[in-house]
Amino acid sequence: MAADALVRTGQPVQVETFAEWREAARELLVHGIPPDQVTWGAPHMGDLLAGGDLFTGAPAAAEAPHNPSIPPPDEPKNEPENEPENEPLRPAPHIPRSLMEMLQSAACCRVPDRWAFLYRVIWRWQQGEHDVQSPADEDGARLNAMVKAVRREEHDMHAYIRFRERPEEAGPPRFVAWYEPRHDVLPQVAEHFVSRMGKVSWMIATPEASVLWDGHTLHNTGPLVRDAADLEDTGEALWLTYYRSVFNPARLNTNVMHQHIQSDRWKNLPEAKIVPHMVSEAALGARKVGQYEAVGQRKGTTIPIAPEDAQPERQQPSKLDECRRCELWQFATQAVGGEGPRRAKIMFVGEQPGDQEDLAGQPFVGPAGKLLDRVCEAAGVDRDTIYVTNAVKHFKWEPRGKRRLHKTPAQREIEACHYWLDKELASVRPTVIVALGATALKSVLRTANVTLKNSLGKPLRHEGHWVVTTYHPSYVLRVPGEDAKREAFNTMVEGLKLAHELLDRPVDVPDA
Repeated sequence: MAADALVRTGQPVQVETFAEWREAARELLVHGIPPDQVTWGAPHMGDLLAGGDLFTGAPAAAEAPHNPSIPPPDEPKNEPENEPENEPLRPAPHIPRSLMEMLQSAACCRVPDRWAFLYRVIWRWQQGEHDVQSPADEDGARLNAMVKAVRREEHDMHAYIRFRERPEEAGPPRFVAWYEPRHDVLPQVAEHFVSRMGKVSWMIATPEASVLWDGHTLHNTGPLVRDAADLEDTGEALWLTYYRSVFNPARLNTNVMHQHIQSDRWKNLPEAKIVPHMVSEAALGARKVGQYEAVGQRKGTTIPIAPEDAQPERQQPSKLDECRRCELWQFATQAVGGEGPRRAKIMFVGEQPGDQEDLAGQPFVGPAGKLLDRVCEAAGVDRDTIYVTNAVKHFKWEPRGKRRLHKTPAQREIEACHYWLDKELASVRPTVIVALGATALKSVLRTANVTLKNSLGKPLRHEGHWVVTTYHPSYVLRVPGEDAKREAFNTMVEGLKLAHELLDRPVDVPDA
């Protein structure tokens, strides 16, 4: 029976899916029936996604729902007695796509009056009240909230579904997952995993329905398991081992963890079995050291050494990656050597690699390096003609939340790296060394009795090289105030110009 006829006989308009509701709403709008005259209901169905055979996809035979208040449509006594013969019909409603998409999404929200509410929204739109789509409107605010709740549930289902692998000899599906969604989002989520899982067979079971992907076709079926305990996975121990390895107690924030994953989600997550123990360990002291023992400190690579190379007089490392002269190698990603022409006339010596340099394995590729490029351009010097390196070859840092912050190298670490700086100076043989900052200056001159302030703009000769001192690019980046930044930048430019002028001055005279 048509929806408008049901309303005239005082019977509820029963719909189960959004498609059924849309067809019924169209008929009601065409006949001009307002929301307050419509009673909506849902027939009793066994499955939310009533479908076909598990693997063939053939339509399943289903009995029509029995409802004593709805007699068979061929009984004439139940036809409306006063139905007008020539009722004027309104034009078919035109609904914008944006609103229709919102209605379709909100239809998945499990609220008792969802069909009645959606009809009220579409009725108001048809009456010209287009504010009904706006969050500023009372109905619009509720509509947007329902859409948001559904999209959030889709996101959560993507994130919290845990597939368990079944034995191959058990046949399809190969992977099975159990989930208890708050809203009717299983069809959308199933399409998401179809695009992710390829031709591997899987099934997602919920209390209301299940979907199965056989590698080619998606099938709908009733619930096949009762809860997550019905699903076994012999490989789950590997997942728990991985989860333990990436858990960092130093960054644990239980309040945020519970905000992101609500309590009813934990019961079906396999890692829920080990999280309470890891949280208690963090509270009892593991947070103090974080991942220091397991991740922060590297054990290093085993390097095979020939017997003749293992003699005491030949213990100095031949490659930078083999350096163990101080402890900084244990916490850095890699050693960062110098780069540039092997016979460069000018050598820049910085303090140490930064976070980006540590990851890239190249000097001055981060923000400081970009500023150094600007300094070279302003001074009229080609950056590609300059050799750049650092006094210390490993990144020294301290944790600050999720970031690694620079920490000034100690004097013993600077002295340990003299070995590598001397090798670079002997290989490149620059005419001018530009010391970028106080640490670089102390390393180049091999003394701690010098200051950056007293050396700016005052070139000196040292062991056959001119040495020019200027600011480190990172100082220009962090100094407060635009005027101070501009002044520091100009000081660097003048220092580089001075270094270029010194190329024509002899240095084979006694040091000053």
